[in-house]
Amino acid sequence: MGFPEGFVFGSATASYQIEGAVDEDGRRPSVWDVFSRTPGKTVDGDTGDVADDHYHRWEADLDLMRSLGLHAYRFSVAWPRVVPEGRGAVNRKGLDFYSRLVDGLLERGITPVATLYHWDLPQVLEDEGGWRERSTAEAFAAYAGAVAETLGDRIDTWTTLNEPWCAAFLGYGAGVHAPGATDPVAALRAAHHLNLAHGLAAQAIRAQLPDAKLSVTLNLHVFRPEGPTGPEAARRLDAVGNRIWLGPMLEGAYPADLLEDTAHLTDWSFVQDGDLEAIHQPIDVLGVNYYSTSRVRLHDEPVEHAPSPWSGADVVEVLPPEGPLTDMGWNIDPAGLTDLLVSLHERYPDLPLMVTENGAAFPDVVEDGAVHDDARIDYLRRHFAAAQDAIEAGVDLRGYFVWSLMDNFEWALGYSKRFGIVWVDYATQERIPKDSARWYADVIRTGDL
Repeated sequence: MGFPEGFVFGSATASYQIEGAVDEDGRRPSVWDVFSRTPGKTVDGDTGDVADDHYHRWEADLDLMRSLGLHAYRFSVAWPRVVPEGRGAVNRKGLDFYSRLVDGLLERGITPVATLYHWDLPQVLEDEGGWRERSTAEAFAAYAGAVAETLGDRIDTWTTLNEPWCAAFLGYGAGVHAPGATDPVAALRAAHHLNLAHGLAAQAIRAQLPDAKLSVTLNLHVFRPEGPTGPEAARRLDAVGNRIWLGPMLEGAYPADLLEDTAHLTDWSFVQDGDLEAIHQPIDVLGVNYYSTSRVRLHDEPVEHAPSPWSGADVVEVLPPEGPLTDMGWNIDPAGLTDLLVSLHERYPDLPLMVTENGAAFPDVVEDGAVHDDARIDYLRRHFAAAQDAIEAGVDLRGYFVWSLMDNFEWALGYSKRFGIVWVDYATQERIPKDSARWYADVIRTGDL
């Protein structure tokens, strides 16, 4: 099996994870600056203050991408770099950085794919309530319009949001991501306002660029039911993990069972007239981030819970993963990617799909100037083959972006986990392409796994 003609091979990063330069050229703090500087929130107190110093080293990083033969690069724009106060005045110096980046990509023959939100909400907006409040969605739309006006048709694909589930439920429910809140109702409010932000931003981008190719990237969960209660457990988590996004964005309505499951928490009165019509905007491609699967069943008896990312689903038990595992403790289940892509195609047969993140963290080491990451190569080979299986089953899959181009700041886990196909020495900022980078370059060149 091969890949279709025109299949896009790319790699992806996120602004706060690689850029550094958090106090330069007018950028103001994001929720992740504040969260990571709060004692006890990240491993070893790590922050993204410097990260990969990509803000200063972007030209060399683009040369590295070209050396690998990447067709496309998926990057994210830092909202607090472009609109430091969250709304209002645009910071030209911040926007100019992304303009130079996009021009540099085009000069090297690499297609720019821009994500407008990869979790770095301006802290000034969080101080006003953040994603709990609909005003944040309105501010996001204005920011999206400003970026679209400047970068224009130089961007191939505009992605409104990356993994809104994480922003809403890890950030406002479980408290393990910024801003660190632990309120199941706040998480549901945040989910709705992120949905609204997607729809309003899509409208704002198309107002500037009527022919813009629009996308959203979701980390859709694949659940493996365990035992007789497994199917009900999977239904509940599918509602609050997947269909809470797919329903409004692609069908124009929240699932009835989601509203029933969460009725003891909220009456959803924060959904106003016209919101669902605003959210339900046509998109050109759906981005899918995939890493692992989860075994689920209902709890046998009531239990005391730590703050949960599953608002309204406290009766569900997510079982420990079975090996083999990555360095994140995530199971390796390539068939889950095939299952996910096929199920999406069956539900939305006319919607093209793209794998916008897939990759793995392993405990890499440098030996004689090289990084021999055979486990990562095996992981990627098997997941690319799973994508081929989906294509063979009729899925309209347009491309695949490996996460991540470089080792970087892994959110609350700081620099303790390495996802990159390029090693980064954080003390010297030296980049070393790992064996997986050379393998991927061969795949891009030949189309052969």
